[in-house]
Amino acid sequence: MAGSAASTSAGNATDAGRLVLRLTVGLLLLFHGVAKLEGGIGSISAALTQVGMPAAFGYLVYIGEVLAPLLIIVGVWTRVAAFVVVINMVVAVALVHAGELLSIDRTGGYGLELQALYLFSALVIALIGAGRYSVGGARGRWN
Repeated sequence: MAGSAASTSAGNATDAGRLVLRLTVGLLLLFHGVAKLEGGIGSISAALTQVGMPAAFGYLVYIGEVLAPLLIIVGVWTRVAAFVVVINMVVAVALVHAGELLSIDRTGGYGLELQALYLFSALVIALIGAGRYSVGGARGRWN
């Protein structure tokens, strides 16, 4: 009986950790998406056209920075949404931040630490799923 209680306690802590990670990544990334909704995607479209891609692809940022974070927050299609964030961050680094890839900022931190945190945190969510504290539930197909 004691082993079962310890197992349940560990499972609850693991699912709580997943929830905290999902809420942190989802909410913080959503701020960037809302800013793009308010300010437009002109700079993103310009960066895309500079590398020969259609400017309309800029609207995909709304999927990566608005829709995907919302899905991550509520825990529906969580693994897919997190993978979309990973792709979004790879594209953002390639288009906008490639020159900073190996840089150190003036305070000694990695020049792309914010982008790296979003990318790798989303990768962790894609690998471990949403957990029990989600709309999709722990056993949801894409959670």
